[in-house]
Amino acid sequence: MLPEGAKYYSKMDIVKKWIPSIILIPVCYFFISNYPSYTLIDNFHLIVHEAGHLVFMFFGDYIHALGGTLMQLIVPIIFIYYFILAKNKFMLQSSIILIGHSFFNISVYAADAQARKLPLLGGGKHDWYYLLGEIGLRESDKEVGLVFFYTGILFFITALILPIFSRD
Repeated sequence: MLPEGAKYYSKMDIVKKWIPSIILIPVCYFFISNYPSYTLIDNFHLIVHEAGHLVFMFFGDYIHALGGTLMQLIVPIIFIYYFILAKNKFMLQSSIILIGHSFFNISVYAADAQARKLPLLGGGKHDWYYLLGEIGLRESDKEVGLVFFYTGILFFITALILPIFSRD
């Protein structure tokens, strides 16, 4: 007999809670193995990024330039919060992977600060050239890009191991 409030978990229950992670492993592998190539989801990041510049344009030049990147992180955080409240574990894990991929996207842009070879919409200014220059890190653009890349990897790992922390 189980103590009061204790739950019995069958082996199948344990397997079921890992199914989303099993499904998402190939997605993470695809993103990692195709880095730094442009993938379909990068179009989503681009739209969100550009919207961020509009939202943050009233907060000065630095925040305006940073606004695209900020919005790329804010939108997935909103998704994460929503799916925590909705108790939708698969979509929560997917949203955590989305923010991880957003960090991949940001890493490519940041690492391009000195070279400025990436095509920009409308021939605009390179955000990370300006941002890193303002804080004296332009020469470290590749290292900054790597920090963003590895942060993305950490989010992927977090999403995949999330069932460890699940009570159900």
